[in-house]
Amino acid sequence: MSLLIVLAALAFLMFVAYRGYSVILFAPVAALGAVLLTEPSAVPPMFSGVFMEKMVAFVKSYFPVFMLGAVFGKVIELSGFSKSIVSAVIGILGRERAVLSIVVVCAVLTYGGVSLFVVVFAVYPFAAEMFRQSGIPKRLIPCTVALGAFSFTMDALPGTPQIQNIIPTSFFKTTTWAAPWLGLIGSAFVLIVGLAYIENRRRAAQARGEGYGTELLNEPETYEDEKLPNAWIAVLPLVVVGVANFWLTHLIPRAYGTEHQLNLGAKPIITQIPVVAAIWAVEGALLLGIVTVFVFAWRPALAKFADGSRAAVSGALLASLNTASEYDLAALLRCCPVSS
Repeated sequence: MSLLIVLAALAFLMFVAYRGYSVILFAPVAALGAVLLTEPSAVPPMFSGVFMEKMVAFVKSYFPVFMLGAVFGKVIELSGFSKSIVSAVIGILGRERAVLSIVVVCAVLTYGGVSLFVVVFAVYPFAAEMFRQSGIPKRLIPCTVALGAFSFTMDALPGTPQIQNIIPTSFFKTTTWAAPWLGLIGSAFVLIVGLAYIENRRRAAQARGEGYGTELLNEPETYEDEKLPNAWIAVLPLVVVGVANFWLTHLIPRAYGTEHQLNLGAKPIITQIPVVAAIWAVEGALLLGIVTVFVFAWRPALAKFADGSRAAVSGALLASLNTASEYDLAALLRCCPVSS
């Protein structure tokens, strides 16, 4: 019965999430509902002592990564660097290879530290134009973007600065570069199988005479060529993030050892370095990436930075609280009587 209650709580949260309701609101409802069905008197203590404490701990550890990733992605967008990178990759691979071009663009941006949400909005206009010109159904754009941004570059490629690759480092005391060969093999498998599947769907659709589509919604404005920053300069912040992440991952443990003690008042603050080394490395790398963007494109980035940074921080808050709520659901179910 306990297992069925846990599965029911998870199924309920998945259902409301796919229906478009707030995970932040319904994650505690799902978790506390499971507690209510087994031990009603434990609901208030579980909410205050487990759910909220776990949420605070998660936000304390990971919100800076969410925020810096969102700001970095926003300044990459404001500076025009994202458009320059997209145009360069398309120019190299050719518009006739629309699916491969979009996958590569998304992979480059994501592995370079740009937030997944920014990647989607930055790439979509180019993907729509390329698919329209190639006669590929528009309905294949989401899976193409997802393959490049939401799969192997998100959590399989060694060193990726995305939050999905950072969170496990605190629990396993590893770095973002852990298991490099396994990550490379898994990435190659996902990429090859994903491309094969999308190409199979594309050929099947075109064999049926299906084109880009008609009566479409949310069509972007037709892409027009414009003066863009040099592609080598545009990709430099992404390179800086990758290189800095690699070196900081090795330098931080050497500088701090395995434990650092900060004496403030009567009770010293002790930090276990293996738990936070990967987080610090990514935060430092993203900060250097943001500085690099401003060094080479301070004028366009600064012109809209006030509005852009507000949007980035708002998105980071929402993303971090959503993730924290889902994490807290698992933590509460693990601690509550239903799992005993």
